[in-house]
Amino acid sequence: MAQIIDGKGISAEIRLKLHQEVIDFVSSGNPVPHLTAVIVGEDPASQTYVKNKILACKEVGISSETKLLPASTTQEELLQLIGQLNRDDCVSGVLVQLPVPDHINERTICNAVAPEKDVDGFNEINMGRLALDMDGFVPATPLGIKALLEHCNIATHGRNAVVVGRSKNVSLPLAILMHSDGKNATKALDATVTICHRYTPPKELAKHCRQADIIVVAVGKPGLITKDMIKPGACVIDVGINRIKDEKTGKHKLVGDVDFEEVRQVAGHISPVPGGVGPMTVTMLMHNTLQAAKKQAASRRV
Repeated sequence: MAQIIDGKGISAEIRLKLHQEVIDFVSSGNPVPHLTAVIVGEDPASQTYVKNKILACKEVGISSETKLLPASTTQEELLQLIGQLNRDDCVSGVLVQLPVPDHINERTICNAVAPEKDVDGFNEINMGRLALDMDGFVPATPLGIKALLEHCNIATHGRNAVVVGRSKNVSLPLAILMHSDGKNATKALDATVTICHRYTPPKELAKHCRQADIIVVAVGKPGLITKDMIKPGACVIDVGINRIKDEKTGKHKLVGDVDFEEVRQVAGHISPVPGGVGPMTVTMLMHNTLQAAKKQAASRRV
């Protein structure tokens, strides 16, 4: 049976360290790091995600604020607010919770957040710096997966990795982070990476997965990765979040993209849903916010 990767427990350990870093940072005469989250509309999932982020801020000692905007907010109004937050020296990090309403262009909004406050890592400058193995903000979910692999001592150098998914916010930056050589700022993982997605022919997807030492899946399709697709001893990281109805209880539950109970019989390590990648994503957002505060404090001293 696979070893369960306890993302919740690992996240708690990292948050304790972050809390001490915040204490030391403020004790040195710096302002308390501050995160401002912006939600446009009344999507319940977005409000839950932001609530979890705000609770994490409190846990590690970061101050925070949530700005709730109506779904009718225009793109120009949202851009004006982002501009104000960019210019506010009291704000260390800015995130706009995605998705935004259809009348607002997501890429325009992500690029409007100042790169030095872009703790989500979605600005094109930070994405470009990641691709070039330069210092910048790495999106929180890929950064959290990297931390999980390192914490569990999963070998990545020269290993075969398959990333199932092609989202611009998770799968693409993760593939970059996994294949870069680790010599420069991102301290990347130096694996051989194959990118698949939900439209890769099933036989080809299974073939690639069976050759993988590490599989990361993030497509939003329950049960996509099955037992017969797993190389014995492989590490399986499940990023999927799907709400399905439990046939036994009639209640809804969260599951990932991996057939967990079956795959764990073959894999060497496996992350659960919930309790795997999710807590690490929030924790890495805290990490990025603290790093943003440190960089801004350093630039003000120059």
